[in-house]
Amino acid sequence: MSIYSARHLHGLRMIVTGGGTGGHTYPALTTITTLRARLAETGAEPELLWVGVRDSLEAKIAARAGVPFKAIVTGKLRRSTNPRDLLRNVVDAFRIPLGVLQAVAIAGRTKPAVVLSTGGYVSVPIGLAARLFGVPYLLHEQTLSLGLANRILARVATRVLLSHESSLAHVPARSRERSVVTGNPIRPEILAGDRANGLAAFGLDPAVPFVLVTGGAAGARQINQMLTAVLPDVLPHCQIVHQCGSLDIAEMRQVAAGLPPGLAHRYRVLDFIHDELPDLLAAADIVIARSGAGTVAELTALGKTCVLVPYPYSAGGEQRVAARTLAAQGAAVMLDGAEATPEQLRHTIRALLADPARRAAMAHAAAGYGRPDAADRVVAEILAVAARR
Repeated sequence: MSIYSARHLHGLRMIVTGGGTGGHTYPALTTITTLRARLAETGAEPELLWVGVRDSLEAKIAARAGVPFKAIVTGKLRRSTNPRDLLRNVVDAFRIPLGVLQAVAIAGRTKPAVVLSTGGYVSVPIGLAARLFGVPYLLHEQTLSLGLANRILARVATRVLLSHESSLAHVPARSRERSVVTGNPIRPEILAGDRANGLAAFGLDPAVPFVLVTGGAAGARQINQMLTAVLPDVLPHCQIVHQCGSLDIAEMRQVAAGLPPGLAHRYRVLDFIHDELPDLLAAADIVIARSGAGTVAELTALGKTCVLVPYPYSAGGEQRVAARTLAAQGAAVMLDGAEATPEQLRHTIRALLADPARRAAMAHAAAGYGRPDAADRVVAEILAVAARR
């Protein structure tokens, strides 16, 4: 069992923190799931506590996963010069010390062997508390450049876990020797999709190329509008399943109803794709999506041919950076700014459908960028620092 003995694994106590968005929360959940599975092989089970904000996404996810949860008060430093944001910064300046005191009390009572944070401003108090008690502390960064919270915490972290090689340049210099590239943990079910099941679930024709379009759980109006304009021109060459989000579902159903009868059966629109997503990803010849950290991790791990339309207002332009990086490596097509038009989308889809060799080359390049074993790597780092303690 290498450096991990049964003695080290039994009774492993860990605090997990991070949240605010799915980009921070789901990697933490995937890591917890993988850690539980690893320890179950030895007959052990970790003692877990998730620390986050009350009534938040992480609180809901923790409850669903059966992980005990403690809420703390915390604040966020906003870099906007908007007067309203400046006022909120003043208010939060009084909340942050209280959150740190709560985190110190939680860490003192829990006495964890290790602390893992996956980013978001809620992770700062627990990270500082771990430092105070000398507890091994690992932080994980999902994006190419470190978020503000992780830039602060990287200076006190035992290990800095990165999703991308290029992120090393963004780590504070004195923290780089403590940094390791693990990749961004991906839900195991995403990697276990079945192409035949994906096609069958929506009555898709195996002989016709399949394009999956998604703007994420909430949908993306920009992508929806671009697709609306090109459906009559691309559907003769492919079939499409489209996750459009709840806000646009009524409008997109009207678009579907207005398609020519000979093409209507080739377009399926849903507000949200549930358990079928892994199978649809496995079946897709092309995926059109945003370029958030989780999406990029999944598409590259699966080695998918993808057209990325970055969200224009992502923090620090992170989605643009991710899409541009993949496009430069021939691992994606990026449609952004003046290029994010129906005309460019139409041209891109038709060009990719007409060139299977190019699709295969893009998929191969994407797979070279992906890290499907990221969750196992993160768990290995957790167990390594816990064992050394």
